[in-house]
Amino acid sequence: MPVSWPPSTTNPFGIATLSLGNWREHRLEPRLKAAAEAGYQWIDLFDECWAAYLEEHELSGDQLWEPTAENLQVARKLADVVKSLGMRIACTQPLRKIEGIKDPAERQATLDLVAKRFPFMRAFDTDLVFMCANIRTDKGVTSDLKTVARDLAELGDMAAAYSKADGGRMLRIGYEGLSWATRNTWSASWEAVRFANRPNVGLIVDAFNILAVEFADPYNVAGHGRIYPTLKESLDVLTGSLASLALTVPGDRIFFFQCGDAELMNPAIFLPPTDPETPALLPWSRSHRLYPFEKSRGGYMPVELVAAAVLATGYQGPISLEVFNASLNQPGQNVPAEHASRGINGLRLLCETVKSIPAFWRSHEYHANL
Repeated sequence: MPVSWPPSTTNPFGIATLSLGNWREHRLEPRLKAAAEAGYQWIDLFDECWAAYLEEHELSGDQLWEPTAENLQVARKLADVVKSLGMRIACTQPLRKIEGIKDPAERQATLDLVAKRFPFMRAFDTDLVFMCANIRTDKGVTSDLKTVARDLAELGDMAAAYSKADGGRMLRIGYEGLSWATRNTWSASWEAVRFANRPNVGLIVDAFNILAVEFADPYNVAGHGRIYPTLKESLDVLTGSLASLALTVPGDRIFFFQCGDAELMNPAIFLPPTDPETPALLPWSRSHRLYPFEKSRGGYMPVELVAAAVLATGYQGPISLEVFNASLNQPGQNVPAEHASRGINGLRLLCETVKSIPAFWRSHEYHANL
């Protein structure tokens, strides 16, 4: 059941390493220092940033999850750097194209790749790794519920077995509905997590990915960036979905919450990709996300409604930023600090705004309990 409202919003703040600057232009440690100085407590470590950090230490970035003594030593060093700045590594990500693989040998090899991360999770002193829902559409994969749930359950069991063997805290698997995957909604992800039925398999909620499916259409020729013609209809449909999230997902089954807005695009200029292999939402997602409430930069999506629904579940983990934008690819020493500041200002405003949002899910509570 949802918690009392309004919430205390004492959740700590986090940020993804790629939301502080692109790894090609910005070394990891200066980005981490910028995050610490801005006031973040948690860091979401992206694979590309970890690979680049290994290369800074003259190790192969292509072998980022090979548990060699040298790789693990650098992982422990990175954890120490993060802790020395007063922060912690919340998770590593992303696992891609993992679940639903039909061929038994390919399936097992893919699951084994996930298990290679477990020693690094210990070295980083984190217990969470999460995966995006599979975006493959070829005949070698399926999004069948029982198959996906079985794979999530097996990953949970592998993580539990590793944890039992080394005596450390339980390692956890998070599952996120990527907006251009087949399972592209929070409810489809939650369905798979629920059917997996493992305490160490949980849901990852990403505000951008929810809104990109259930609210937004950056290519709408009307230019308002929404699926539905009026804002009222758009919010009615969205809050109906979010009410279900608030009423049906226990807060402790949400393992991580990521937040981000995106730019309102001009559909006369911003056109869908012509390559059929490129998902329609990918260019928008990779180059035009924004921190919460950056309306002056074109932000327009109601990220506060997603945050309210998540906090209403009783979720107590970090509120973390996952933002991709072309501005993060620019060179310059000030890029990490500027983005860190923009991000944390957005998070603070988000938490203040959430307190004033009515408990919109209460009008749906009777139907949820039938």
